[in-house]
Amino acid sequence: MASEKKWLFTLFSVTFVSLLLFLSALSSFSASFAFSSHKFFPSAVRYGVEYPPAFAYYISGGRWQKDQIFRLLLAVYHPRNRYLLHLDPEASNAERRRLAEAVRAVPAIQAFRNVDVIGKPDPLTYLGSTNIAATLRAAAILLRVDSNWDWFITLSALDYPLLTQDDLSHVFSTVRRDLNFIDHTSDLGWKEHQRVQPIVVDPGIYLARRTQIFEATQKRKTPDLFKIFTGSPWVTLNRAFLEFCILGWDNLPRAVLMYFTNAMLPQEGYFHSVVCNSPEFQNTTVNSDLRFVVWDNPPKMEPHHLNVRDYDLMVQSGAAFARQFNKDDRVLDMVDDKILMRDSYRAAPGAWCTGKRSWWKDPCSKWGDVNIMKPGPQAERFGEVIMGLIDDWRSQPRPCK
Repeated sequence: MASEKKWLFTLFSVTFVSLLLFLSALSSFSASFAFSSHKFFPSAVRYGVEYPPAFAYYISGGRWQKDQIFRLLLAVYHPRNRYLLHLDPEASNAERRRLAEAVRAVPAIQAFRNVDVIGKPDPLTYLGSTNIAATLRAAAILLRVDSNWDWFITLSALDYPLLTQDDLSHVFSTVRRDLNFIDHTSDLGWKEHQRVQPIVVDPGIYLARRTQIFEATQKRKTPDLFKIFTGSPWVTLNRAFLEFCILGWDNLPRAVLMYFTNAMLPQEGYFHSVVCNSPEFQNTTVNSDLRFVVWDNPPKMEPHHLNVRDYDLMVQSGAAFARQFNKDDRVLDMVDDKILMRDSYRAAPGAWCTGKRSWWKDPCSKWGDVNIMKPGPQAERFGEVIMGLIDDWRSQPRPCK
């Protein structure tokens, strides 16, 4: 009986020790797993005037431009920003689905959930008012889903950045957050007769199948209740002004929109006319679209497609973005390699990325503090351009003229 009790005690002791060892190992495994997987949990994104500014990007494109939009997204991605991607109805639902799948596969985007793809696309007629309608819808969505961004930036699939988001945020940290960067003029010239006075109709507003705009036989007088301004369709607008356009506590944004509904290329005049006719915002306009563009001589409807021969001029320009590019042009690889330090199918790294860079490992699959910035050489060039623009703005008693 004594030997049996001794044997049972030994068995119980061994079992108890084994259980402790198993639980200890399990605890160590769990702790190790939690530590190695911390990269999937976002760090706190902080907003306010004491932190770097945040940007809301609206990136649009059409059929067969899914890959260009995704590449552009990765080139301008940062966890602090917000992104809305739009493929027009000419693109297939399969393209939209593949774009959404590619977006979801990026670890940082999985964690920060700051990229959305429009599932029900808006019609886009190149010369018609559906373009400005789609842009206003995008602004309304971005205002609703995120209350923290400072500037709204429009890009197309044919655009590409010439600096990192750390560069952009660093320079814009020195800028008043009530400013709007919009190329504009009231000197209409030939546009008054060919763009402002003609009455055009965009069938994309009311027809499901895409057709081209058509023009009425008569023209209308140039408005005198408000002044028409025109300029580049590519804008960087502050949040307060976008809220004014969308919420419209003054009737001006709606009145101007009604007029431009029947104008040609309204994206070249709507925001410009609203901001310059509003007493609240007309002194916030910095006259630049912050883009590098080369026009043919004589100029055509679209600018010259940039290539490797334009690289040095692009970089030295100090512009934030450039357009337009052919898909996968070699000059884009040069921008990735020399400015963005970005590998294929990976986000452009910034100070927020803490992983090691190698051909098999994405440095942005791990991250630390997303509220710090580490500007590079392009920040100095861009900063000089911005300071020059701000000096010009300060010297103008009436920026809109």
